[in-house]
Amino acid sequence: MKADPTMEQLNNYYLCPKFEKTFSFLGKKWNGLIIDVLLQEGTLRFREISRQVEKCSDRVLVDRLRELEEDGVVERYSVPESSFVEYSLTEQGKELAPIMAAIHSWSEKWYPADC
Repeated sequence: MKADPTMEQLNNYYLCPKFEKTFSFLGKKWNGLIIDVLLQEGTLRFREISRQVEKCSDRVLVDRLRELEEDGVVERYSVPESSFVEYSLTEQGKELAPIMAAIHSWSEKWYPADC
């Protein structure tokens, strides 16, 4: 009897470096919230992101934004000779929208309303 192709595909992801890398950056503290804020609000300045991800320190937020930029998920736009800096999602980052929506749906179903 032939194995269910869906299970076979899932088993192949178990050792897949791409799958592991994805969970590594999505699972890193604050990354999911930063991505979610940018999905909901669009392009934002650092202070605006900081206000929405309020428990994250500025130092950590800077680090996470840099990492997300290096991963190709966030892009940073700055005006030369100015302190004006904005962050937005790249096309790669925007493609996370259905994944984030699924996570929202799952958490609404399985976590109590008071958390």
